[in-house]
Amino acid sequence: MNDVKNREAPARRRGRPPAFDRADVLAKAGETFWRLGYEGASIMDLTAAMGITPQSLYAAFGSKADLYREALGWYGTAFATLTDDMLAAPGVLGTLTAWLEAQAALFTDASYPPGCMISTAVLGCAVENDPVSRMVSAMREATIARIRERLERAKAERELSSAADPAALARFVGAIIQGMSVQARDGAGRAELLAMVGIANEELARQRA
Repeated sequence: MNDVKNREAPARRRGRPPAFDRADVLAKAGETFWRLGYEGASIMDLTAAMGITPQSLYAAFGSKADLYREALGWYGTAFATLTDDMLAAPGVLGTLTAWLEAQAALFTDASYPPGCMISTAVLGCAVENDPVSRMVSAMREATIARIRERLERAKAERELSSAADPAALARFVGAIIQGMSVQARDGAGRAELLAMVGIANEELARQRA
């Protein structure tokens, strides 16, 4: 289907340096993708939010998919990052609970679109956008893998009980994040999401040695 709104340039064009603040327009693109999703955000939507022309978008970012990749990086850095320092700190279960609480607050912050840009991004898409879907899925899996590795270490250090299952616990935390994101998009408030985190915290606490 030839939709001029979503048509992408095959290659980055050369020319004068862009006459705009790249970080600023990337943030605006990120919020547009966050609100509308990858497929829902047309080139017209993006350029209107960014305040640039389609030609400038292609010249600066390459394609819609390339822009989305950078926007995901912006989101992860600005909002969603579970840093190595956080995971390395003692008391990993408390760290995970605090992270879930912070995400519940973000998902319901009226200053931003509801939910998580990464957790529920591109859960279903057209065949031609499958590479984008795989990219986002890999990001979610990478976060779960990092949580699992830290929980495995906590178990080895006897912070967790011998019966604890780090792989299942990591999936559980990932499921809470995705579930809260969907609930927030459906209109759930902060108190409701924090109640979910409270139940998750009770389950995590049961895993302590």
